[in-house]
Amino acid sequence: MKTVIVLPTYNERENVQRMVTTLLGIYPSVDILIVDDNSPDGTGEVADDVAANCGGRVHVLHRERKEGLGRAYVDGFRRSIEMGYETIVQMDADFSHDPAQVGDLLAKLTDADVVLGTRYLGGIRVINWGLRRLMLSIFATKYVQLVTGLPYTDATGGFKAWRASALKRIELESTRALGYLFQIETTYRAHRQGLRIVEVPIVFYERRSGASKMDWRIIGEAIFGVVLLRFRSTGGQRYTGI
Repeated sequence: MKTVIVLPTYNERENVQRMVTTLLGIYPSVDILIVDDNSPDGTGEVADDVAANCGGRVHVLHRERKEGLGRAYVDGFRRSIEMGYETIVQMDADFSHDPAQVGDLLAKLTDADVVLGTRYLGGIRVINWGLRRLMLSIFATKYVQLVTGLPYTDATGGFKAWRASALKRIELESTRALGYLFQIETTYRAHRQGLRIVEVPIVFYERRSGASKMDWRIIGEAIFGVVLLRFRSTGGQRYTGI
């Protein structure tokens, strides 16, 4: 199937060219869409230079301002569908997600609608995190499981592969989630729609360069947003967003 990898970027100048080069080298039939939120460090310009030298395999979507990871993905997914891609992979541009494992997700998508890369299936696969951050991540997944009933082992993970048909069914345009809540909400919507969801073990690496985008506002959105997800979806009614 025609496949694209969506890479949202904000101040990823140090990583974006290396990530694109690595992905193109591993997957000769896969394209890339970089979604840049007007990065002040010039990431967008670097992305344009890379795209100009990749024979049409790399596309760049420039957004006017930083509105959060969720909105970047919504725009990136929409553009990917408009361009006719049938399979869409989402991943970080900072090498937290191993480019070599994209193939693992795509292989499972042959019998699924959504594939979730998980750090915690059958053990913990996180490299160079402190204990505090690791426990926060594990607690977040347990919290999401308790509140929503989702059975998946990594609720906040952002390494996923989608069929375009699945993204259409979860009504992306109605979500306003910004950070980790977007990852939770999209999985929750897919689950409630009865889509075929499978998990694949991945290794997660702490970024080697650049700054993390996580802050307490994003964490707070996830904590309270999960409650709203559960509260506003009742019984067997179709979920239509926050």
